[in-house]
Amino acid sequence: MRFFSDNAAAAHPAVIDAIARSNQMDTAYDGDALSQRLDGAFSELFGREVKALWVTTGTAANCLALAALCPSFGAIVCHRDAHIENDEAGAPAFFAGGAKLMLVDGPGAKVTPEAVAEACDRVRKDVHQVQPKALSITNATEYGLAYRAAEVAALGEVARSRGLALHMDGARFANALATTGESPADVTWRAGVDALSFGFVKNGGLNAEALILFRTELADEVAVRRKRAGHLASKGRMLAAQILAMLENDLWLDNARSANAAAQTIASAAGERLVYPVEANEIFLRCTPGEAASLRSAGFDFYDWAPGEIRLVTSWDQQGEAVEQLAAAITRL
Repeated sequence: MRFFSDNAAAAHPAVIDAIARSNQMDTAYDGDALSQRLDGAFSELFGREVKALWVTTGTAANCLALAALCPSFGAIVCHRDAHIENDEAGAPAFFAGGAKLMLVDGPGAKVTPEAVAEACDRVRKDVHQVQPKALSITNATEYGLAYRAAEVAALGEVARSRGLALHMDGARFANALATTGESPADVTWRAGVDALSFGFVKNGGLNAEALILFRTELADEVAVRRKRAGHLASKGRMLAAQILAMLENDLWLDNARSANAAAQTIASAAGERLVYPVEANEIFLRCTPGEAASLRSAGFDFYDWAPGEIRLVTSWDQQGEAVEQLAAAITRL
């Protein structure tokens, strides 16, 4: 009964079917009919013209975006617990040719406008210090908290006032929106976001993520960077097919709602053990090593997190029986 990562979930049958249908001769790379539909599909979803590129990993989506938004001599402001800081092996600096990360704190891995302003104010405006050029936030955050549109807009305003581009790591973008009910447009470009890494792999995809550029003039540069980074897949139609299948009839939202509902069942059993509110599909619990061992001995798989804490992640395909059993086991602790 596995609750350690939604990366390990099955690909949705609609995704597998779409890949099978795409398995025929077409133009290579991104010249095929399916890849050519992505701009229109995402422009419709976001209610404005966007450019959309497929890549195979969230790390690539994040770092290609940041490389286009931040020069090699600049800094990217992000939370101390951000994925780009802790889980991407220095890829942001590698892709951007040396740009550094400027770390800030905030509750539940959320970045606040005050933290961004303070970080910028600490930097002298001279040639001896790296100047901040971009801001990156994660929605839902690394601790499962969802940004509301008003929060993103406040960050967008401080970013504009400081001359920073704004990137959103949306590895669990669907889960955040499934909770808030806000529109994709309101929480991104209308709030000042320049580029979005739109996650699909954690939510029923196989190996396709989308990089959405609201600053469409960056598309040509990002396309070259994607090729240079080794992410221009020869049979790109099979990546595009996955994404289009997830967009059809809002499957991406339905899958996220399913994962979130499972997380709420577990959260309801956790009570005061919850470290953070559950606003997506991640649950962080206070749990002694002995209690964690007890859960594992009962067949549950999860990550140890901070000392005295564990992390549980639910997936779109989580079996209801396993969820109920885990909730009961937590109640018994």
